[in-house]
Amino acid sequence: MNGTPGNKNENEGDLGDVIPFSAGDSAQEEPERREPAPERDPQAERRDPEAERRDPGAEAVAPPERRQRAMRKAGMFSAGLIVAVVALGAGAFAVLKPYLSPDDFEGPGSGAVTVRISPGSSAQAIGSALAEAGVVASAKSFVRVTEERAVTNRLRPGHYRLRKGMAAKEALDLLLAPASRVVRRVTVPEGMRTSEVLARVAKLAGLPLKELQGVDKALVGLPAYAEGLEGFLFPATYEVEPGDTAVDVLAAMVERFRVAARQIGLEQEAARKHLTPLEAVTVASMIQAEGGVDADYPKISRVIYNRLQKGTPLEIDSTVLYAQNRRSLKITERDTKVDSPYNTYRHKGLPPGPIANPGEKALMAALNPAQGDWHWFVTTDPAHRITKFTDKESEFVRYREELNKNLGTS
Repeated sequence: MNGTPGNKNENEGDLGDVIPFSAGDSAQEEPERREPAPERDPQAERRDPEAERRDPGAEAVAPPERRQRAMRKAGMFSAGLIVAVVALGAGAFAVLKPYLSPDDFEGPGSGAVTVRISPGSSAQAIGSALAEAGVVASAKSFVRVTEERAVTNRLRPGHYRLRKGMAAKEALDLLLAPASRVVRRVTVPEGMRTSEVLARVAKLAGLPLKELQGVDKALVGLPAYAEGLEGFLFPATYEVEPGDTAVDVLAAMVERFRVAARQIGLEQEAARKHLTPLEAVTVASMIQAEGGVDADYPKISRVIYNRLQKGTPLEIDSTVLYAQNRRSLKITERDTKVDSPYNTYRHKGLPPGPIANPGEKALMAALNPAQGDWHWFVTTDPAHRITKFTDKESEFVRYREELNKNLGTS
């Protein structure tokens, strides 16, 4: 077996240069054969650092004082590294804190402030509006609680009465509470005349009556076939918010009519009845004005159509009362002779236009009359809304007498 240069075979008894193994080297190697230790030379213990760096065979283990210095340096480095890591973490937390834990107030807040939420606003936009008004500490805090509770789709536009310095969750609770909205609700019953509707809106919405009466009709979006507001201020409940004008309110009512008209196909169905859309609304207004229960509407509609087809005057009491701008259940002979195009006792056919603002059921009845040959109807018992129909004039006379008896005028 060949050896490396400078070494002799083990069998020759000379081991040559001995290279020490560090801990962990194979334990299966043959143990070293060491020469007896020479006497200690104090001068030799004074090591030359430069010689150690030059001598690759120098011992790898540093003397005790060097190990201590190295450990101190290592400790200082470790401590510095820990401080650096902690500082980095603190900086990262400072950057991420607004997202992980955004600024927020505590408690329900105090004082009062009104905030307007615009239609189509996102949670972020609402949060920004609240933060700008001093309601919440930050938009992010509001967005966070909104997303946590998954109520973004429940936020509605409008004016809300809130408080300053509120916790985001408290502000969200108020935005979801109907009582927090600053709004006036105006309910317009079916069958009211336009003059009555305007007076009601003025009272309930707090708008000047003169402003409502003086609104330019061209600004409220009336259908092309409408000749005025009468018949087109749809009966419903409306929410009037701060800042809404007379034009805003009336335009909302007209738009609600247009929605109902589209839903029932008013223009198309009127054409099938050989009526203009305005005539259909006029028929519906008379049905609504005559009252009774919902089930009577299609029958009243049929009476109107039967009399129109026969060419006899409609003789609708509510048209005479409209002509005189009054309300009453009692119609006298004198009333039937009033000089007005709305007097259907004197003039055949339909009146010039609607006499009230009909609801959807009356509009539907005008387009879908019941089947029957009735030519007269009388609400014999107004208190209980009982209406009777007949095709015989003798029965009609008897029904009239029954009405007068119930009214105490017989």
